[in-house]
Amino acid sequence: MLLRSMRLLKIIRVAILYGLDEIIASEFAPPRIARIINRIFFWRDLTAPRGERLRRALEDLGPIFIKFGQVLSTRRDLMPPDIANELTLLQDRVPPFDSELAVKQIEKSLGAHPDQLFASFERTPVASASIAQVHFATLKDGKEVAVKVLRPGMRDIIDHDIGLMHVAADWLERLWEDGRRLKAKEVVGEFDKYLHDELDLMREAANASQLRRNFAESTLLMVPEMYWDYCSSSVIVMERMHGIPISQTERLRAEGVDLSKLSRDGVEIFFTQVFRDGFFHADMHPGNILVSVAPETFGRYIALDFGIVGTLNDYDKDYLSQNFLAFFRRDYKRVAEAHIESGWAPKETRVDELEAAVRACCEPIFDRPLKDISFGQVLLRLFQTSRRFNVEVQPQLVLLQKTLLNVEGLGRQLDPDLDLWKTAKPYLERWMSEQIGWRGFVEQLKVEVPRYSRLLPELPRLAHQALTRYTEGENQPQNTELIRKLLAEQRRTNMLLGVIVYFGGGLIGGIIVIQVLMHFLKFY
Repeated sequence: MLLRSMRLLKIIRVAILYGLDEIIASEFAPPRIARIINRIFFWRDLTAPRGERLRRALEDLGPIFIKFGQVLSTRRDLMPPDIANELTLLQDRVPPFDSELAVKQIEKSLGAHPDQLFASFERTPVASASIAQVHFATLKDGKEVAVKVLRPGMRDIIDHDIGLMHVAADWLERLWEDGRRLKAKEVVGEFDKYLHDELDLMREAANASQLRRNFAESTLLMVPEMYWDYCSSSVIVMERMHGIPISQTERLRAEGVDLSKLSRDGVEIFFTQVFRDGFFHADMHPGNILVSVAPETFGRYIALDFGIVGTLNDYDKDYLSQNFLAFFRRDYKRVAEAHIESGWAPKETRVDELEAAVRACCEPIFDRPLKDISFGQVLLRLFQTSRRFNVEVQPQLVLLQKTLLNVEGLGRQLDPDLDLWKTAKPYLERWMSEQIGWRGFVEQLKVEVPRYSRLLPELPRLAHQALTRYTEGENQPQNTELIRKLLAEQRRTNMLLGVIVYFGGGLIGGIIVIQVLMHFLKFY
């Protein structure tokens, strides 16, 4: 409790030091209130631009707040350009920690000094993120690799921040009517799980290996190979990838990369991960994506940093695909029905009213490029609609929502004229036909046949055991009566079949006899 209180005090101190209160007041409060706040805290220096102050505050507060800034940096439609430009620096310019600490971490985790493990090891980190930093190295066999080292003391920092978020979520659900509908505690619980998963670099290596296997035959996405002999929970070594950061659009144009195609490929990669694999990279901000300009892989995406991935089960994929497809077809009635059928909206919700509300939110953004869409207004109207109809937030889809925001942000940077809906619709229609059509049936049959091939020979024995238990149970009189009724019903069914057979056979026989007699009468 003491540590949490100290952390809360630090958050308040940092907010005051960098004038975050002044930034908020300038946006939402009258100028008079902002002036009063500045007089109270007259001692602080607020000469730096507000975007820089916000970035430095997030850096001082640690990994969770840095990640928050990274998400915001991809949504330029939700904030002023000066703040968005400054937050972009959080994607790959987080202050590094001491390289000697990284060397000690490698020696402790892998059992040898970097100079013994590698032919060469660069002490200066090439990238520094909120959870870890990366050093380039060369293996003894000459392969170029990237060494990722976990920041020291991360677990304690995240535990304190998550503890504060749990307290805030609890108060949110107690004091705010919408807090319970938004499932604040469950949402925080999901982030808690994924952030702690990100602290285990072996899990990240496994995630990368899975994603690499999923896209092994793809010409759209490249994933680095992991070198398992050099991997542990706090250090991992992977193939070094060469490319241009996706945020450097001018360099990409100079190299001849088609940005319009690149934006469309990004949409297809996202939907492939979600609907085909149910396994998706959930931290797709520009700092984690490169573009290859090598001749043999020109224009392909290169994914990095696999600490946070999302998974969807078959029910989630089916439900989401129906919603997306109905949305792209402007079938708002089906969107409303799916929300009610899934339990996201209360059963008593009127379909026509929810349909009309969804139409009012979504219709204005169709057939328009991303540059002409104000997602801030759309999100506000969707929130108002969900509140009106008591639509519940689904915690298991929080990462998917975050990733979709990242994809939209990337699309806006690469090609403002991109029509996100028309780009995604053909892919979803093709995916649905593969799932529901003949090909989907065959693929599902391939999965199920081995299971049933083992089960079918056991059915007679299992049926005999079940009947024996049923007839010898405690409620034997009732069971006997039920079996007697079943036998009686079977006898009636046999009798009816017999009548049908005898009557049908007699009728057919009579027709044959008449035909034969008519045939012979022709000759007389």
